[in-house]
Amino acid sequence: MSPFVLTRSLPPDATAAALRADVAQGLTRSPKELPPKWFYDARGSELFDEITLLPEYYPTRAEREILITRAPDIAAASGARTLVELGSGSSDKTRHLIDALPGLEAYVPVDVSESALTGAARTLLAEHPGLTVHALVADFQYGLALPPGLPGPRLLAFLGGTIGNLLPPERAAFLAGLRARLAPGDALLLGTDLVKDPGVLVPAYDDARGVTAAFNKNVLAVINRELGADFDPGDFDHVALWDARQEWIEMRLRARRAVVAKIPALDLAVHFAAGEELRTEVSAKFRHEGVRAELAAAGLELTHWWTDRAGRFALSLSVPRSGG
Repeated sequence: MSPFVLTRSLPPDATAAALRADVAQGLTRSPKELPPKWFYDARGSELFDEITLLPEYYPTRAEREILITRAPDIAAASGARTLVELGSGSSDKTRHLIDALPGLEAYVPVDVSESALTGAARTLLAEHPGLTVHALVADFQYGLALPPGLPGPRLLAFLGGTIGNLLPPERAAFLAGLRARLAPGDALLLGTDLVKDPGVLVPAYDDARGVTAAFNKNVLAVINRELGADFDPGDFDHVALWDARQEWIEMRLRARRAVVAKIPALDLAVHFAAGEELRTEVSAKFRHEGVRAELAAAGLELTHWWTDRAGRFALSLSVPRSGG
């Protein structure tokens, strides 16, 4: 078998069709909302990379600390011969796991970006010439068909706290879907950002330099470019709020004045009243027992829990519950 295989399960027009559907539905409902995946065109990805280096944005550093210090423990607990990573991107953090897994034979990165997958595979194969990389161009939130014949045990990794971008019913369905793909002996490694002081949380999503504000407004640039819309990002303010009841951060765009934006590709005019908000992201924060309960509801048993020294972020390992 070739050391690098790429399978595209995402049709070439799927992204464009999904954007049209999300914009049409999200901007005609009340309150208005869009899913956060539309931040991440090339410019949005650059901005997010910049965000991860900001002093206010702790999650990336905290998770990397856990991976560096606990990768041998994760490897010993999982014994994985195959590592599957959802939303792999550049596979940067995952290298710590790959280095620590002595019996690893196959790495399956899953991402919507073919260029990110091929770039990461090139780097990894140079460092690990004995590794097989089977990349999947897919949107894992809408079903995941893993390649057949992957050697077990398999470790399914979902890092970065991205699980927090899903609303509770979506999380429940998503985790149940992952459980259905795990065989006895397999495991799930899940990254979750933890509840903490709002004085730490809010600045992570509203930095002093305004990089997160630019990242938030980038969704308007995506809609303008892809759907011919005429949004003016200057008509909107970036807003980041902590919802203590839901225990999540919300990012929103707030209209500075009454705005009418035309979206010719959808034959749609979107009206915003002055002060009206468009929710662009939910980022849920978690507690140990809450993660355990959500995993249990999906048929998974939490077996290991690792945090950074400051207790800001957690990686949990769970396995299919017998009879679950």
